[in-house]
Amino acid sequence: MKKITQFLFLALSVSLFVSCSNDDSDNPKGVYDDGFFILNEGSADGGSVSFVGEDLSTFNADVYKTVNGADFVGKYLQNIFFDGDKAYIISGGSNVINVVNRYTFQLIAKIDSDLANPRYGVVKDGKAYVTNANTYSYSNPATGDTDDYVAVINLTTNKVESKIALNSTANRIIEENNKLYITDASNSKLLILNPSTKALEGSVEIGFGANSMEEEDGYLYILKNSYSDRSEIVKVKLSDKTIAKITFPESLDSGQGFLDIEDNKIYYTANNDVYVMSTSATAASTTPIFTAAISTDGSIYGFAVEDDKIYVSDSGDYASNSKAFVYNLSGALLKDFTVGIAPNGFYFND
Repeated sequence: MKKITQFLFLALSVSLFVSCSNDDSDNPKGVYDDGFFILNEGSADGGSVSFVGEDLSTFNADVYKTVNGADFVGKYLQNIFFDGDKAYIISGGSNVINVVNRYTFQLIAKIDSDLANPRYGVVKDGKAYVTNANTYSYSNPATGDTDDYVAVINLTTNKVESKIALNSTANRIIEENNKLYITDASNSKLLILNPSTKALEGSVEIGFGANSMEEEDGYLYILKNSYSDRSEIVKVKLSDKTIAKITFPESLDSGQGFLDIEDNKIYYTANNDVYVMSTSATAASTTPIFTAAISTDGSIYGFAVEDDKIYVSDSGDYASNSKAFVYNLSGALLKDFTVGIAPNGFYFND
C-alpha cells in the first residue's frame, strides 16, 4: 500500500511539474510578446509604432495609441532599444524618449530633458548611452560638426546624469566587450568610447559614409555609402582594430542602404535590391536575391534579417501611410502590411 501511495504521489508531482512548465512556456508576458515592432518615423504630426505577431497573422497599426490613448509619442521617431522588460522609443524631433513596458506597451515614463536630436541608444550596466546630433550644424563632410554628444541616462531615475562630448558627429552606436562603438556618415572615424571612464579612448579610420553597423563573432561590419570614397563594407576586428574592406563594383556603387548579419551571412541592400554573401567573402555579390516591392516615390527605409525571414520597409512619400514587407530567404513575399508614415526599423520582441 505504501508503494502504491508513493507511486501515485510521484505521478501527481510529475503531472503538476509538466503542467506548470507548459503553462510557463505558453503564457505570454503581454499582448505584444512574441512578434516584432515596426517603427514609423512619422512627421511633425507625430510617429507611430506598429506590431506584427510572430505568425504574421496578428497586426496592430498603432500600438502606442491603442494602449496610451492621446499621449503624444513624438515627432520623427528614430530608434527603439530594449532593457529587460522595458522598451525605449527615441523621438528625435521632440527630444524625448518614451519608456514603455515592451510586452504591454503601457507608458512608464518620459525622459525629456538634456536631449538634443537624440538618435540611437544602447544599454550597459543600468545606464543608457544615447547619441545626440545636437545642432546638425555641419556643412562640410570633411570637417563635420563638433557638438554631438552621448547622453548617459540613469535607468533607475530616467534622468540624464552626464554628457560625453565627442568633438565629432555621431549616429549609430553598438556596445560590445565593454566598449561603445559610434559611427556617422559625416565622420570618417569609428569612435571608441569606454563607458567605465565615460571618455573616448581612440578611433579607427574607416572613411566617410558609414551607415548600417552590425557585430558578429568579434568583428564590426560597417556598410558605407559612396560619399567621398567608394561604397564598401568595412570589417573591423575588435581585438586589434585591424580592418579589411570589401569594395563594391561600379554597378553597385550607389544606393547602399542597409546591412544585417544572420547565420554567418551578410545581407545588404543597394537601391531596391537585396543581396547576400558569406561573412568570409572577399568580394561582394552582384546578383540580388530579389528586388523589393518598393513604391514609385519610395526607397528601402528599414531592413532586418531574423529567423529565416527578410524584413523590408518602404519610405513611401514621407507624407502618407506606407508598407512593410516580409520575405523568405529566397525572396518570396510572405506578407505585407500597411503601416504608418516612413517606417524605418524592425525590432523583435522575443
